[in-house]
Amino acid sequence: MKSFPVSLLILALATTTAFAYDPSPLQDICVAINDPKSAVFVNGEFCKDPKQANADDFTFMGVRKPGNTANPLGSKVTPATVNEFPGLNTLGISAARIDFAPGGLNPPHTHPRGTEVLVVIEGTLLVGFVTSNQLNNTLFTKVLYKGDVFVFPIGLIHFQLNTGKTPALAFAGLSSQNPGVITIANSVFGAKPPISADALTKAFQVDKKTIDYLQAQFWYDNN
Repeated sequence: MKSFPVSLLILALATTTAFAYDPSPLQDICVAINDPKSAVFVNGEFCKDPKQANADDFTFMGVRKPGNTANPLGSKVTPATVNEFPGLNTLGISAARIDFAPGGLNPPHTHPRGTEVLVVIEGTLLVGFVTSNQLNNTLFTKVLYKGDVFVFPIGLIHFQLNTGKTPALAFAGLSSQNPGVITIANSVFGAKPPISADALTKAFQVDKKTIDYLQAQFWYDNN
């Protein structure tokens, strides 16, 4: 009987610890400010009075039409995050439509705040993701066909390439209302202001001329 209070205390502490965590960030940066009148938003978006909500708040029709793939990548991502679909606020989920021309690529990118599950609706896609340094940057890749599903773990670099001769279509679900997108080439070579050429030549083990060339390119964002 003497051990009961101790066991109860341990259980209480464990339960308190389990629930004592910070909420996941819902944007790239959120600098604290003491003046609420100067605040832009909380960790998410301000909420509409629930009594004023209606069915239209929970309906998004922006993914009905095909995205324009007439661009250097041959693909177009049409997102349905909280930015486009306010009804997603606080629900921890979002979606995207991805259209591909033949040979179209959704280039290597990451979602810093969300895992992505992809389902192929039409066409054939070569997809893959790369693990972290801890797992030796291992590539997991697969050719997907209509009806196939693939998951990209949160934060890992991944891509999709249409290897077929016809347009392809996929829909993605993401585990955040605002998962974010970091397109690798855009971030490294299209940063504003530019990342130091000295840093990039050493990182990629190429000469400055190559880095200058890459930084001079127009890095298209298909999102």
